[in-house]
Amino acid sequence: MNSNASDRQRQIRALFDQYIEMYASRDERLIGRFSDNFSGYTGSGGFLVKNLGEWQKITRQDFAQVPEPIRIEMLDLVLQDLTSEVVAATALFRIHLPFGGEILAKEVARLTLIFRCEADTWKIAHSGISIPYHFTQGNEVYPLKSLQERTRALEALVEERTQALHASEALYRQLTEDTRDVHWKTDQRLVITYISPADERLRGFRAAEVVGHHVFNMLTPEGAATVRQLLVAKPRAENSPTTSAFVTFEAQHRCKDGSLIWGEVLSKPDYNEQGELIGYHGITREITQRKQLEEQVNLLAFHDTLTHLPNRRLLEDRLTQAMSASHRSDHYGALLFLDLDNFKPLNDTHGHGVGDLLLIEVAKRLKTCVREADTVARFGGDEFVVLLSDLDRDKDAAADQAGSIAEKIRQSLSMPYWLKGGIEHCCTASIGATLFKGRDTSEKDLIDAADTAMYQAKEQGRNAIRFCP
Repeated sequence: MNSNASDRQRQIRALFDQYIEMYASRDERLIGRFSDNFSGYTGSGGFLVKNLGEWQKITRQDFAQVPEPIRIEMLDLVLQDLTSEVVAATALFRIHLPFGGEILAKEVARLTLIFRCEADTWKIAHSGISIPYHFTQGNEVYPLKSLQERTRALEALVEERTQALHASEALYRQLTEDTRDVHWKTDQRLVITYISPADERLRGFRAAEVVGHHVFNMLTPEGAATVRQLLVAKPRAENSPTTSAFVTFEAQHRCKDGSLIWGEVLSKPDYNEQGELIGYHGITREITQRKQLEEQVNLLAFHDTLTHLPNRRLLEDRLTQAMSASHRSDHYGALLFLDLDNFKPLNDTHGHGVGDLLLIEVAKRLKTCVREADTVARFGGDEFVVLLSDLDRDKDAAADQAGSIAEKIRQSLSMPYWLKGGIEHCCTASIGATLFKGRDTSEKDLIDAADTAMYQAKEQGRNAIRFCP
């Protein structure tokens, strides 16, 4: 790892450590670290909060319920450098409260923090915390009111299960049916022979509606395809009692009400004394919120937060794909580089908030001017890029197609804008264009060529289109 990467990792670690230190010490200054555009998943509540004030209220409630410092026992930490302005940290840890014993500390909490640099200051843009305290009451963050009752119940349960240790089948059913994870077994044909009651709580199907049916009935077609691929990919030579191990995969599951949830499946084959495969058993854990968080992380990493258009990083990836597709198909593609001609006066007169509204409207108009297969990206500031794919094989015909779309964009962007507060603004765009076929030039050179043509359009009077020679 080079020194720049090491410095970057240390910077991300420092941001995360500051958060943990302030949270553990119940430092009220933490409330000021959240972004105005914050979103987050609560711990035991498990719902998405999109309002900064509501999140600050929840944080104060957390601190008020347990005002004394708490201890964080870190188990694992993953740092991700997504873009120059967006970083993420994901941690697994246990929380030790200053009172109440160690019952809560047996649970493993999961925290994902997304930091975004806003006006040279790192802010927390998203917090996704999963604390499996399923017995909280009311608005509790930590289940202090029911802790004593829970402790007595757990002690009684331990005593009961200790006495029933010799009844292995009954004990097995108690262990599987008390958890939120779904325990299941199948025969060698993947027909369900047992499923725990947790499946009814999770998907709504009673056990009688599942047992005797094929596993694929539980999954979407894509999930069933994933299972088929795993069965084909695993050589039969490895399917033996001595070498088999749990296989982990993710798949969408069907619910009785028609909705879909994501499940993380751990599966292991079962063999008889002769070494013959007789079935499978495993555990399914719901991970829908985790998948949603991954989608949000992807949106932050590859899309502009204001216009929701692809950002420069995603544009470069799609340009690489388009150039490779052009090489295979022998069709031309085109790159259009746009810059708004009189954007700065709007910001100077009415402020950046109104300027942001104009950029959002420009993004909407651009998307109506191109085909579904094309890409509209915000390059930065008031600069936008349009990637056109699968144009004509003939260069002149492809240039005509690109020019026609560019003219459509120029006319659309030159129409007056009516912004919030009754503000009318007239704004044109200078457009530079360049064609490409295959991979005869680099992605950077293509962008630079379109950028140069755009500046030629500005120098020759603006509100114009110029092709790079």
